[in-house]
Amino acid sequence: MPFLFILCLLKCFGIRPDNSKLLNSCGKEESSAVGNESHIMLSCVEKASVSASKAGKSRKRGSITLECAYCIPLFLLAAVCLIWTLEIRTTGLAIRCGMQEAGKQTAQEMYLSPVFSSSRLESLIVESIGADRLEQSLVLGGSGGIDCGDSYMRPGSRILELKASYKIRLPIPLFAVPSVEYEETMRIKSWTGYEKEGLGGLESEETVYLTETGTVYHRNPHCTYLEPSIRIVSAAELEGLRNESEAKYYACERCGGGHSDLVYITDYGTRYHGSLQCSGLKRTIYTVPLSEAKGRRPCGKCGK
Repeated sequence: MPFLFILCLLKCFGIRPDNSKLLNSCGKEESSAVGNESHIMLSCVEKASVSASKAGKSRKRGSITLECAYCIPLFLLAAVCLIWTLEIRTTGLAIRCGMQEAGKQTAQEMYLSPVFSSSRLESLIVESIGADRLEQSLVLGGSGGIDCGDSYMRPGSRILELKASYKIRLPIPLFAVPSVEYEETMRIKSWTGYEKEGLGGLESEETVYLTETGTVYHRNPHCTYLEPSIRIVSAAELEGLRNESEAKYYACERCGGGHSDLVYITDYGTRYHGSLQCSGLKRTIYTVPLSEAKGRRPCGKCGK
């Protein structure tokens, strides 16, 4: 038995002993029996090593399968999340377009009936988008999930402030994810027109021009404040530049003036802008009677 134990150890360490020499050293009378036993043990060790190597290979293949079992569901989840994101953006765009169409129709209807109805606006939005489209979307409540209760009409100016709020449900059945609330806003002037002399027996009234965020009214629609001349200058030159009224330029409150080497200024403005898309460079002009320009002073350039 000690002889067989030594043979097993040698085989495990990769040493193949000469069986004939070992048999001679142990005696001729036991050579045949011990030789047979050694061959049997060596064959068993060889089979064990082969099975161990196969087991190692199978373990490697099993680890790859386990990684796939983890990665494939994560990949599919990421793909589904991307599809949900696109669907949310598409739904918001559809509601925005439907709101524009409904706003135009509401502005037309204000000529016949000066009373604004938020429920009428909701029905026009649903009609423009399509009730079936909303029922199949991620909007919570489907076609009944759009709320325009915060919409109103400004008294005097007849400007419609439209707001459509809705909630998006996230279809994740495994987690209790709350719905996300979105809101679309829009401003539009009622298409009511103005009475001129000889129509309705009313005296004519002077027409003035207003901007969305301005504090003055203008008598000339081509006033330089309404049609600013935009030019590009270097940010390093701003300290020494002055506008036509000899006033300095300061950073815009809306865009912050930007952080680039080039900025945008106007001849009569007092702000410099970092982006040409800044709302401070755009003018939304409303034509209204002078009586509706309450609380605004005349323009210093064209209002005299």
